[in-house]
Order: sequence, then C-alpha cells, then structure tokens
Amino acid sequence: MEREELLRSLTVKNEKKILLVVLDGLGGIPNKEGKTELEVAYTPNLDRLTEESSCGLAIPVLPGITPGSGPAHMSLFGYDPVKYQIGRGILEALGLDMDVRPGDVAVRGNFATLRDGKIVDRRAGRIPTEKNRELIERISEKIREIEGVEIILKPGREHRFAMVLRGEGLSDRVSDADPQKEGLPPKPPRALTPEAEKTARVAEAFIQMVTELLKDEPRANTVLLRGFSSHPSLPPMQEVFKLNPVAIASYPMYRGLAKLVGMEVAETGEEISDEIETLKNSWEKYDFFYLHIKKTDSYGEDGNFEAKVKKIEEFDSYLPELLSLSPDVLVITGDHSTPSKLKSHSWHPVPFLLHSPYTFRDGLREFSEVACRRGSLGTFQAVDGMALMLANALKLKKFGA
Repeated sequence: MEREELLRSLTVKNEKKILLVVLDGLGGIPNKEGKTELEVAYTPNLDRLTEESSCGLAIPVLPGITPGSGPAHMSLFGYDPVKYQIGRGILEALGLDMDVRPGDVAVRGNFATLRDGKIVDRRAGRIPTEKNRELIERISEKIREIEGVEIILKPGREHRFAMVLRGEGLSDRVSDADPQKEGLPPKPPRALTPEAEKTARVAEAFIQMVTELLKDEPRANTVLLRGFSSHPSLPPMQEVFKLNPVAIASYPMYRGLAKLVGMEVAETGEEISDEIETLKNSWEKYDFFYLHIKKTDSYGEDGNFEAKVKKIEEFDSYLPELLSLSPDVLVITGDHSTPSKLKSHSWHPVPFLLHSPYTFRDGLREFSEVACRRGSLGTFQAVDGMALMLANALKLKKFGA
C-alpha cells in the first residue's frame, strides 16, 4: 500500500487547526566564520519555541538531490515529489490566474541580461514589477502568434512572467532554454520527443523575436524559458487528507502549487505583516493553513547573507502573533535550503520544528541546522511531515488490528 493510499484510509475529519509556515530556502551552510544564517540571526521567540517542541531535519526529495521549489513543496504538502513531477510553467501560470486548457503548454519566463553573446544576469537585476508589466505589454502587442500558435503572456513579480502556448500539435516535452548560470551563452530549447519539435521551434522563435524587440533595454534585453508543462491531475488535499486548506502566499508560483493540490488561495500582500493579517482574517474558515515567506530564498540566491539573516529576524518578531492564534499544530520549516554561500538551492536537509500538545519537548536552545540535527524527529523525508502534522492534530486512526 502506498503512503498516499494509507493516509487516505486513516485520515479523519475534526476541528483542529494545522499551521504550516514555510520560510522559503530557510536552510544554510556555515560561512567563513563557521555559522549559518539561522545561527547568526537573533531569534528569541523561535529559540523559546524550539525548547518546547520536537525538531529534526527534513530531506525534501532524497539525500544529495537538490530540489526545485515545486517538488520541495509537494513533499511538504504530503505528495511524493518523484511520483508527482510538476512543471514550473504550469505553477507560474496558475499562480497568475491564467486560463490553461487541455492541449496548452505553460512556460515560466525570466527577463535576463544578454551581453557579448552571454547571459550576464539571469534575473535582469530583479527589475521592478512595474517595468515587467511595461515590457510584457510591449511584447504582447508585437508577438501574438507564431506558426499558428497563440502566444499568451502575463507578468509576474520582478523579473518573472508566464507564457501559455495554445494551438494544435503542441507538447511539453521541451528542454529548458536557460543556461542556469551566468557567464554562459543562451541555451536554445530542444525537443525531447519528435512530437515536441513544433513547440521547441515556436519557443526559439519567441526568444529571438523578444531579444530583437528589447535590444535597446539596458538590463531586460532577452528572456529565458523553462518548465514547459501541461495541466496535471492530482488528488486534492480535501480528498486525501480530509482537510479544508488555504494558502497565504504572495508569489505566483506558490499560489499555483497550492491550487494544484486543491487549496483555496487568499489574496494577500507581499510583506510578512500583510500575510499574517490575512491569516488572522482566514482563521475561522479553514483547518489547514499554508503560510509562505519568500524573501529568505531570494536573499540566499543573491548571496546576501546579512539580508537573509534580517528576514529571519523579522519573521521571529511576528511569531508571537502566530502563537496568539493557538494553532493545534504548528510547523515551521523551509521547503529547501538556499545557502547564501552557494547562491542557489542546495541538497542540505532543512530545519523542521513541530509543536503541539503531544510532541516531545526536545529542550534545544536554538532553532538552527545543528540544533535540529539533535532533535527527537531525527533526519526524515519531508513527505512524511504531513503524517506527523495529521497525527498531532489527532486526525489519523490507528492502523491495523
């Protein structure tokens, strides 16, 4: 019996509330002084809660595997990320409330900086969202159709946008058109199957047309495309876990992820204070709350150790407000590690804190990677975190006679 089938058979409905807080890219590795961002951050509220909670380290996918945000979140939501492989494009498109129909192909795009034949900035300096909107409007006016395929664009936050391709003979079996590192030439999309040849041609033509159109832009003068994907079919959380879930996330991709697993998605602002206010306003209506904090990941990817520390400290200052809601189960973790030292996602396990009336009190003095390694939860697969949340909310029946 698979994990999903087992949980489906054991889960029961009750009124207890679960709060899952995901500080994106939370985990780190030691800097030259030998400390991670969590170890440097002043977090008296987190540290106090850690002393009264069960802790451990969660492995997002498998040991040594560096996860994208999609599979890392699927694990936290209780879905096997290897079984359910979700393309980045569909997440971005759904998160932006785009209409994705059967046969469409969704793609996630980045504005980028091309100079002397090489990508020198994959995020175009994180251009303002207002500039993004302006550029997407210009492109949409000039590029409406390629080879009979309709081009549908929508701006996201900062440098991100989503594209939906609509037409006959499309396939999502196309490689990313993204070198993944600065200092390399653009990487053209390649068809992974004969059925995807047309999609790859359309994508390549789109990149070339946009690059010509934006050639005079100082930063956002080309685009990178990745995550070619069609709409998948997943069993909703309401069916598998008997939950009534809501997502509080401001960035499109995470809103898209939440929609895919059946969560309602609340409208909220970008700041932690905005998200907490939205949480409070939603508290009576739902029994599972996914609260996403983005900037810990962004600063990690920028290599900005100090800014990531400050964002962790900012979250800590709001923790008493979360505790005032008295969730029956509270989990604080990350989806994956984004060490500032690496400026990218990494394979390192993520600190995981679980608090309820039924958890052990590990007595750890701080919330950090090293401390959590000594916790009673040990090192475990993140996909098993949902069972721990359900058990501590008394939402699981006994297994077997």
